Amino acid sequence: MDFELTAEQELARRTAREFAEAEIAPVIARYDEAEEFPAELMAKLGALGFMGALFPPEHGGAGLDYVAYALVVEELSRVDGSVGITMWAHNSLCTNHIYTFGTPAQRDRYVPPLARGEVLGAWGLTEPGSGSDAAAMRTRAVEGDDAFVLDGTKAFITNGSVAGTAVVLAKTDPAAGGRGVSAFIIEQGTPGFRPGQRYKKLGLHASDTAELVLEGVRVPKANLLGQRNRGFQDTKKVLEGGRIAMAAMGVGLAQGALDQAVRYAKERHAFGQPIGQFQGIRATLADLATEVEAARLLTLRAAYGKDQGRPVMHEASMAKVFSSEVAVRCATKAVQIHGGYGYTREFPIERFYRDAKLCEIGEGTSEVQRMVIARHLLESR
Repeated sequence: MDFELTAEQELARRTAREFAEAEIAPVIARYDEAEEFPAELMAKLGALGFMGALFPPEHGGAGLDYVAYALVVEELSRVDGSVGITMWAHNSLCTNHIYTFGTPAQRDRYVPPLARGEVLGAWGLTEPGSGSDAAAMRTRAVEGDDAFVLDGTKAFITNGSVAGTAVVLAKTDPAAGGRGVSAFIIEQGTPGFRPGQRYKKLGLHASDTAELVLEGVRVPKANLLGQRNRGFQDTKKVLEGGRIAMAAMGVGLAQGALDQAVRYAKERHAFGQPIGQFQGIRATLADLATEVEAARLLTLRAAYGKDQGRPVMHEASMAKVFSSEVAVRCATKAVQIHGGYGYTREFPIERFYRDAKLCEIGEGTSEVQRMVIARHLLESR
């Protein structure tokens, strides 16, 4: 087993770290406080190639493998989760769905501007009444002579009100359940297609999360993405990569919280010495560091398997559930180490505390991940 990174992977990680520290860290508190989308930062990420991290240069991307991609997501999230989730939802969900299942014409039209960061992407699966039970969606697509007509509402969509291109899932055969779902590419400005409410969230304040409303939206048949009624099956493959990215985000948030705790433990004095000299604080930091490293290895194992072309749904679920829960534990313990200051906005740790919780919910809750892992255990033995 070789745990060494390639030169390309190390370069991607170092570039992302330097960008996060130089460009994100000095300004992100302002964006978070104002609940403002950091469009300028996303444009700079596009210039670096990270908005098309997964896609080949001939389609405008950086051509990174999944290991390098996971490292980039981790490094961005280590400084701020809002930037991290904006970047990876754009890559893993919208753009990747088009690149993986689109026709050559769809790839050529939509992927390059997405990969260059000229257009942001959104991916519409979740609805107000269907989260974990995604196949229970109510959005309908009725086929006509030259177009599908879509009606419905999507909920909790990352980049929902800022995206120029969206992939939306809808029922084309309502009686068939999950086997009657199709995917469609819809452009901003299409009549009847608009963002709904923009959510006020606990955390990730600089990330755009909104409804997508579809009212009699005519989508040309050329914009059917993948085979008719195969959208839900394709979605499962898209989510495989998305869960690796969410796991990497969890690792980044956990590492960022740990970094904050270590820094504070060295600076804060009590009873005549830095609090990092106290046995209880040292034991807590050691436990957190061990959990972060375990989460990182689980995530990179899943990413490596993806690079080898293997199905990695259960590895991705293991990485996602463990990393997300480690992120929450790290942030909680780091706030405790900060004491009263951890409960104020004077220190960044309160932002990590708010942001980490989403990792246990988005891309499939922890409960759903455990269902996936258990099903694999029971069906593969």
